Amino acid sequence: MSLPILHFAHANSYPAGTYGMFFEQLRQHYDVRALAMHAHNPRYPVDDGWRKLTRELVAELESNYSEPAILVGHSMGGILSLMAARKRPDLARCVVLLDSPVVAGWRAQALRIVKLLKLESKRSPAVASVKRRNVWPDMESAYQHYAAKAMFAAWPQRVLRDYVEHGIAPQDDGSVGLRFTREAETAVYRTIPHHLGCLTRRPYPVPIGFVGGTDSVECRLAGLDATRRLVGGHFRQIPGGHLFPMESPVPAAQAAHEMIQALLQAGGTKN
Repeated sequence: MSLPILHFAHANSYPAGTYGMFFEQLRQHYDVRALAMHAHNPRYPVDDGWRKLTRELVAELESNYSEPAILVGHSMGGILSLMAARKRPDLARCVVLLDSPVVAGWRAQALRIVKLLKLESKRSPAVASVKRRNVWPDMESAYQHYAAKAMFAAWPQRVLRDYVEHGIAPQDDGSVGLRFTREAETAVYRTIPHHLGCLTRRPYPVPIGFVGGTDSVECRLAGLDATRRLVGGHFRQIPGGHLFPMESPVPAAQAAHEMIQALLQAGGTKN
């Protein structure tokens, strides 16, 4: 008997290969697949509200699968999965948002104005991404650079190695650099959707669940009221920050699996 297909969409600037340990756990239950890197296909450039990135995900689901897939996405990937399922519910069995809060209400209006006036808050992640270091002499230098930072030091060593392997690429001059460019990362941050509040005002065509980190700064900034309205009882938080799938891949995968099973049962289907 074949395993159900789970399509994963990654967070901004973290290629899918970064989630190797997380995927390894999920592969006990699912046929896990993913697009290696979003936001870098010239056919689907980053645009305001990520509409073209959503089309890229829809095209990926449409062209590769003969049956609806379980959609799981982290941060940016969760929002893309959410929008893809709204656009094409026939392609999705359910959606699990991993620390992908829905920005709505006054926060969404503030975001719209900030984008319209091209303002940039000091708290915006784009402030850091636009000047992020992007070149090193070799792969080991890149690894040591990240290992010295508190955020990455909290990850299991294998996860960090996976990030360097899949996130850093050789350059023409013999050095190595970011595979997910800082220009693309910054563009994604500057075009975060502000129109998602409407999704909470009408029934969603597929079951939606949310698993977040208890210490997620992103969730605190975005607020969780709209997300709770969207997912109802399918809401859970586990220890960790915004990057909890990297910090604790085994508990994160277990929580995602449990949420998927609850959603499939709510939707009237089981594995």
